[in-house]
Amino acid sequence: MNDSFLQKNFADRIGGPLFGKDTVLYKFAKIKAARREALAANPGRELFDFGVGEPDEMAFPGVVDTLCAQARLKENRGYADNGIAEFKTAAASYLQKVFSVKEIDPETEINHSIGSKPALAMLPYAFINPGDICLATVPGYPVTATHAKYCGGSVYELPLMEKNGFFPELEKIPADILNKAKILYINYPNNPTGASATYDFFRKVIDFGIKNKILVIQDAAYAAITWSAKPLSILSLPKAKDTAVEIHSLSKAFNMTGWRLAFVAGNSLAVKAFAAVKDNYDSGQFKAIQHAGIYALSHPEISEKISSKYKRRMDLLVKALAGCGFKTSMPGGSFYLYVKAPAGIKNGRSFASAGDFSEYLIKEKLISTVPWDDAGAYVRFSVTFEVRNKHNIESEEKRIIEETAKRLGSEQFIFNS
Repeated sequence: MNDSFLQKNFADRIGGPLFGKDTVLYKFAKIKAARREALAANPGRELFDFGVGEPDEMAFPGVVDTLCAQARLKENRGYADNGIAEFKTAAASYLQKVFSVKEIDPETEINHSIGSKPALAMLPYAFINPGDICLATVPGYPVTATHAKYCGGSVYELPLMEKNGFFPELEKIPADILNKAKILYINYPNNPTGASATYDFFRKVIDFGIKNKILVIQDAAYAAITWSAKPLSILSLPKAKDTAVEIHSLSKAFNMTGWRLAFVAGNSLAVKAFAAVKDNYDSGQFKAIQHAGIYALSHPEISEKISSKYKRRMDLLVKALAGCGFKTSMPGGSFYLYVKAPAGIKNGRSFASAGDFSEYLIKEKLISTVPWDDAGAYVRFSVTFEVRNKHNIESEEKRIIEETAKRLGSEQFIFNS
């Protein structure tokens, strides 16, 4: 069959005439293929999935009940456009109560989004012209960088290295790059490294943004999932709103993945610009979902319970992996544990990359992880694995991690220093 005439019409940003013909398998496609192969080769054997990057449980009953009640109201059936005022007010109160953000105007400094992903995608359209540069940390969530490229900009990557605590070295960015940079994208607590921002780091970022006239986009999807200290917002620091916006998602902090609700807060001009772009993309999230979000934001103890569960699991996983030779320690937040991939197995095979090791784990040990080779070879374990026995959750968590350690402990891994 000949190619459709459309094959020649595809935009360069998605591959041009070669769109759909790329035979390269991306890592998540490779992971899925390896999972299918492993399960087919080991019928009946349990696969431990540490690769899932979303909560394993449903939203709390109060959130669900609020949605059901609000969905029955006629006044909630219409378009929400850029959000209902009540949600913005709840978001402002949430920032003040949980993150000690002293002053935030819900009317001019907050706007809802249908999840954080669209917000991260839309902000470049308000700031990036052809030739402009987006600064983005790697490894990490690529959406802002991808859309900066869609806008004709380019991306300057800032590697997150273990020796630097997984913080970007802003002072090493060349002057010619800074002159063209419009956006700095950061994400703390970080996916995939689990590193949490400190007050000093955020202070450095704010000074950097103001000095270089750059918008800082702080992706705070995991900000409430922390156990090392009180949750920290960049907006709680002086002058943050001169240069920064922060995006909060209800997906991770409130088990609301799939509900698609988030908000952008901070610099009023940036929020206004985001709202203008958004107004041309969507007509707002269903008002009943926003009311459910109001309930969630008004009950931060939900996030505390969720964090407690993940901390319990993380404690077990850190100890288990350390016992198998991995260099690891408790991350500051998120539900991710980022560990250096081994170079090989004693008297056995070698691993050319984190991707190679991750495929080995799936096929040989039935342990699923996510590989990252952007700044060294690392694999990401997530403690959002599903527990089947809901009647004895903690015992089941221990069983899963003990069995994981047993499978890994049968090999002697070799690590490069």
